[in-house]
Amino acid sequence: MNVAASKGSKHKGARIANRHFALAVLVLAFGCVNISFRAFAADSLINKKAPQFARRDLTGARIDLAEFHGKVVLLDFWATWCAPCEVEMPVFASWQRQYGPQGLRVIGISMDDDAAPVRSLVSRLKLNYPVAMGDARLGNRFGGVLGLPLILIIDRNGFVRAQFQGEADLKVIEKQLKEILAYR
Repeated sequence: MNVAASKGSKHKGARIANRHFALAVLVLAFGCVNISFRAFAADSLINKKAPQFARRDLTGARIDLAEFHGKVVLLDFWATWCAPCEVEMPVFASWQRQYGPQGLRVIGISMDDDAAPVRSLVSRLKLNYPVAMGDARLGNRFGGVLGLPLILIIDRNGFVRAQFQGEADLKVIEKQLKEILAYR
């Protein structure tokens, strides 16, 4: 009985040690993820000046973010293959009509490689705001466009006040937009 009890105790001890080791690995892994998240959050554009850029829109008109000082800008990075983007853009067009008199300016930045499908979609959706072609360099200036859509709301002084990555609740975006528009 002592031999059997001794063997059982050794296996039980090994199982407990393995569980403690697994728990330690999980805690360490979570800590690394948490550190990475904090590093990402530290690089957020929220409450920082929006990176400046100038581009030509699809009609050839110049879009210079610096010229929108005093306006609230909804900057929308999107692509033609992004289903949530296509749902949001007509809403942004309606907001441009509704909130434009209060100082809203919507700017679309397509991250597509080819302008032809972008022109087609913009025409089909009858967008009433400028759309320019983006690229990796522009995306990197905004912290890297790692998922679409990426929506930034920039206040009248050029500071990023809200950021939405991926499919977002349009009511939440509109609420933030109204608050930023109300602040003078």
